[in-house]
This record gives sequence, C-alpha cells and structure tokens, in this order.
Amino acid sequence: MELGTGIGWRPEIAETVEAMPSIDWVEAVAENVCPGHLPDSLRRLRERGVTVVPHGVSLGLGGADRPDEGRLADLAACAEALGSPLVSEHIAFVRAGGARTASQPLEAGHLLPVPRTRDALDVLCENVRIAQDALPVPLAVENIAALFGWPGEELTEGQFLYELVERTGVRLLIDVANLHTNHVNRGEDPAKALAELPVEAIAYVHVAGGFERDGVWHDSHAHPVPRAVLDVLAELASRVTPPGVLLERDDNFPEDLGELGREVEVVRETVAAGTGPRAEPPAHRWTAPAAPPVDDATRQWLALDQAALLSALVAGTPAPEGFDRARLSVQSRALAAKRADVVAKLAPELPLILGESEYRSLFLGYARRRPMTSGYRRDALDFAEALLLAQRVQAGGPRRELTHWWLNRSGPKPLTGRPVTRALRSAAFTLRRGK
Repeated sequence: MELGTGIGWRPEIAETVEAMPSIDWVEAVAENVCPGHLPDSLRRLRERGVTVVPHGVSLGLGGADRPDEGRLADLAACAEALGSPLVSEHIAFVRAGGARTASQPLEAGHLLPVPRTRDALDVLCENVRIAQDALPVPLAVENIAALFGWPGEELTEGQFLYELVERTGVRLLIDVANLHTNHVNRGEDPAKALAELPVEAIAYVHVAGGFERDGVWHDSHAHPVPRAVLDVLAELASRVTPPGVLLERDDNFPEDLGELGREVEVVRETVAAGTGPRAEPPAHRWTAPAAPPVDDATRQWLALDQAALLSALVAGTPAPEGFDRARLSVQSRALAAKRADVVAKLAPELPLILGESEYRSLFLGYARRRPMTSGYRRDALDFAEALLLAQRVQAGGPRRELTHWWLNRSGPKPLTGRPVTRALRSAAFTLRRGK
C-alpha cells in the first residue's frame, strides 16, 4: 500500500498535525489508543481520508516468551477500530525474568536489542508468526537503536533482517535514525546494512532526531533531524522508493510548531530526490512455510541471558561476561531517566507536589533500588508509596497531598496484606481528622 509522507501523531501536537494540509498518514502509539474511545483528533483525520497506523511498543517480539495473547488482542482491536492497512512493532525485548528463570519479573520500560544469533532468530521468527496469525492486517517490524551489542553475534543487522523476512514474510519498518545510531555506537555501516536488506519488503520508513554526548548517540526523538540521518534516508532512497516515510517526534516539541511541518517537507524532498525503483509490496498476504516449533531449551537459554542483562541494567547486578560495562552503565542511566520522564507524564501531580528538581532526585534514587516490574502506572504508585513509608516527603502540605494522591489512585482496597497497611491507614486517619 502507498502511504506517502506522514508524521507521528501525539496528543500534544494533535491540533498541529490536523492543520498540516499535506500529511498523507499518521502513526499512533497503539498502547495509548483505546479502541472503544478513539481520540477526536484521530477520528477527524480518518474522516479526512488520512490513514492511521498503530505502532506497538510493548509486545517484546524478541523476548524469550511467546507474545502475550492479551497484548495481541489489544493491537488487533486497535487496528480494526482505526481501519488500518497494517500494524507495526519492534525487533526488541522489553521484559525478562519470571517463571522461565525462577526470578523476579523485570520491565525495561524501553526497547532493548536482541542478540543477532541463530537461536535468537529462531525464537523471533516463531514469535512473529504467532503475531501474524493473531492480527487482522499485515505486520511490519522495526530495527531498533542500541547503545551496546551482544557478545558472540553471528549475523550482521542486514543479514538478520533478511533471514527474518525470508522465513516469515513479515514486512519491514526501517528506521534510518536507528541505522545512524548504530553507526555511531556500534561502528556499523548504514550503507552495508541497506545493501543487505530485502528492500522489496519495506512497508515504510522512520526518520527522527537525536543527539551525541561523549561519543554516544542518543536516539531521543526529541530533537530536529540531523543532516547525518537525512543522508542515510537519501542512501535508502537511492536504492528504493519506500511506500511510506514518517517523521517521529515524541517530546521537546518546538515552540514554533510550523518547524515540524518544515521538517516533514524536508523528509518528503529527500525521498523525492532519490533514484531508487518503487518498492512493490506483495499483491497478497504472504504465508510463511511451516516450521518446526522452537525447542523450549532454546527459549530457556535466551530467557536466562536476557534476564541477566536486564537485571544488570535495572537492578544493579553485575554485568554479564562479554558486555561493554561502560556502555551498559550509560544504558542503565538512560533507562532510569526515561522512567522518571514517563512517570512524570503519566502522573504530573508528582512533580507538582514534590517540586520538579526534588521529584527527579527522589525518583532516580528510588529507581536505583527498585526495578520496574508492572509498567509505568504501577511504578508511579510504588514510588509514592516508597516515599511515604520512608518519610522522605516534607511534613505538612506535601506529605498530606501525596498521601491523598496515593489513596485516591490505589483503589478501594489497596493495602490488603501489604507492609504499608499500618502506615497508610494511620495517614488516612490523620487526613480525616484534619478535615
């Protein structure tokens, strides 16, 4: 399907996106869209003929476990509600631990790279097939950016993606900003990766900004698109004209929102200047050949490796053998900072109650001691609870406000069987007396 040129739809820039006359399509984060209550902005865009593609971030197709049926059902419902021609996800793992490793379940809150090994590819291919069978429309999977690589990798990124497509028929979402990131951080040549790709499988392309600090490129999605990323896009466009290309911007939106429109036009012009042939997608949905199920021992070993790595990143355990410890340290700090940012967005009252700088200092201290286990919303509640139990909040107004906030969001029986029971019951009693 021909998508054209688009932009990532975010609630903060919804009006700006609607006002862009030349936008052909938008992409919305699937986990932020409720199929039964679509945002009015997305409804208006659809009525105008603008295609909306849901972009998932939580399936963890590269993880050791099979994709969660509930998450797949949610993604399918999102695609149907939006009338989408396809959906997309990432080649990444986002959680580890649990029953396979007899260890605490851990959430990364971020996309982490899978090892480019034959075993990991076997698991990924089976997970992709499971997802394809559960979705009502074709699936495209995205290459991710990484601060570090796995030791003992057997395939280049291009080879890994080529075999994935060959074995599953999945479409590709190529992020040229991520290719640039991996060039800076891992020394991987974007041109070599593009030369190894099955370009006819490209469904669309992502373009985004970032920044470099101390020799490390951070794929922030919060900065203008640099020349180096546009150069990778131009290289891709010289090989093939992709069916779609999309500008991603997730945060730190420019005061002059017209700047986003100008960036979209630069992206459009870069692709139009390419000389590559038009990518011809398959005329019908491709059916992968039958493949034997992945041996459970393969999933077990991958689970152990991913749990050890994620534990080092979020729980302070020693780095597994063979990893670049300095890069893991950078990634660990980045994960904690992202946790703080996302929790502040989901629970904006917390920085208001605590103060911006105090909130960040307290949250980063909490994150060093408490890995995330159940998603960002639970993380916000656990953070507030930890502060109240440790009496880390100034007595008086701030403590009273935080206690109110915690009690109001923890449900009718939030404390049953938990150590926090006496402390918070006492706080609730104090609040009632203070009325």
